[in-house]
Amino acid sequence: MSLSQAERKFLRGRGHALKPVVIVGGAGLTDAVLTELEGALMHHELIKVSLRIGNRNRRDALLDELLDRSKAALLQRIGNMVLLYRQAEQPKLLPSKTR
Repeated sequence: MSLSQAERKFLRGRGHALKPVVIVGGAGLTDAVLTELEGALMHHELIKVSLRIGNRNRRDALLDELLDRSKAALLQRIGNMVLLYRQAEQPKLLPSKTR
């Protein structure tokens, strides 16, 4: 997914006040976490995810896997918190570019 700088800035502004809706702990990306992540992205498009893993290298690898499996765009990462966006079939936040 390709987002312009203006779109990224707009979405980061909208995401600032959000609370994390998905928390990934020491067990990593379990089926339950992936199911919750998928549901949250489908419903909200823009979500915060908390990666509560102490080891930075493991956290980076987990984030890469999370992005790959969810097909979401990483908008921002601050410490253990990441802001993700994936446009829904019926976009709520940004107008569709292909329609």
